[in-house]
Amino acid sequence: QAQLVESGGGLVQAGGSLTLSCVVSGSISSFNAVGWSRQTPNGPRDPVATMVTGGSTFYADFVKGRFTVSRDNAKNTVTLQMNNLKPEDTGVYYCNVQLFFPKVDYWGQGTQVTVSS
Repeated sequence: QAQLVESGGGLVQAGGSLTLSCVVSGSISSFNAVGWSRQTPNGPRDPVATMVTGGSTFYADFVKGRFTVSRDNAKNTVTLQMNNLKPEDTGVYYCNVQLFFPKVDYWGQGTQVTVSS
């Protein structure tokens, strides 16, 4: 069981930057993956950046070269640095941690990111 709290969302103009932070109540090293997903209004919740613990990092095509995910295992935090933001980046961003076996996902409450043109 884990609790996640996101922060850092807000309103930003296109071309600007935001840093999203996620604090996890448990040890993030105990999970198989950590990362961020985005949900647009009435749309699916799609992965943005996923870090497999002890493995690879994966980015969605639409954020490659602009977003960077990082982790601090000592502080149990996951950060998403978002640069060169576009209006289509607008949505609610959720932090999550995953177990693969058994398959379990834990989510934060989400933080709103709005990018104006």
